[in-house]
Amino acid sequence: MKPIDEYFLNQKEPYQSIMLYVRSVILNTLPDVVERYCYKIPFYNIGKKPVLYLNILKGKDYVDIAFVHGILLEKDFPILKNDNNRKQVRSIQLRSLEDLDQENFEELLIASVESVRNSKRPWFI
Repeated sequence: MKPIDEYFLNQKEPYQSIMLYVRSVILNTLPDVVERYCYKIPFYNIGKKPVLYLNILKGKDYVDIAFVHGILLEKDFPILKNDNNRKQVRSIQLRSLEDLDQENFEELLIASVESVRNSKRPWFI
């Protein structure tokens, strides 16, 4: 079994269900995305550039869907939050599957890929 699959299967509920569902939406919406296990969490890249990653932050009760170029997307997608005072990463916090607006999330995924593709550097700040 791949380390990334083990990561998902080792999560406690409800995090496991949330992450597996989000993973399927990402992979279905972005056919060119490459799923990698890096820094002990799942990353989704276009080429070698990271687009987003999934994480469960210590002491938090949600799945953090973090967008690398989130600062550039937060005007168009107000669902993105600046959790933990990160410089450029913005994220969606999901406590349950009902918290996910799938249509808006798919639009956000597509916009985030375009932002990364148009960028010369993966991390710009």
